[in-house]
Amino acid sequence: MDAEYNIEKIMELLPHRYPFLLVDRVISLVPDERIVALKNVTINEPFFQGHFPGKPIMPGVLIIEAMAQVGGILAHETGPPEKRNRLIYFMGMDKVRFRKMVVPGDQIIFEAKILKFRAKAAKMSGTATVDGQLAAEAELMAFFGENI
Repeated sequence: MDAEYNIEKIMELLPHRYPFLLVDRVISLVPDERIVALKNVTINEPFFQGHFPGKPIMPGVLIIEAMAQVGGILAHETGPPEKRNRLIYFMGMDKVRFRKMVVPGDQIIFEAKILKFRAKAAKMSGTATVDGQLAAEAELMAFFGENI
């Protein structure tokens, strides 16, 4: 990994903003191969107000969304230079499984690996772990859209 992937760099690569930017830092990235990134889960997350009062649990769909954002960074950095000015859209998911609840105070470590990479789409496998335990896993598909 040549560049530092702090929040400013992540915001250059992803169009998401608060409250929907769900990646805090990229730990390692090898284009064409894999990425490892993290999200610190805090009680201040807006979704905890309603999911669930008195028993805050991060919604599974948001864990998968965060995993897809991590995969989007990997797809962006893997794609050819002429595609790096395009939005990357989350277009599908398969084999989704939730294994452990994610609660305030957890740090989620996401890992995504390229399974297939084509001119207009990418397929990746992803995992989300907390304290070394698998919280979620999925296969994700992304599509290169129009220029931004």
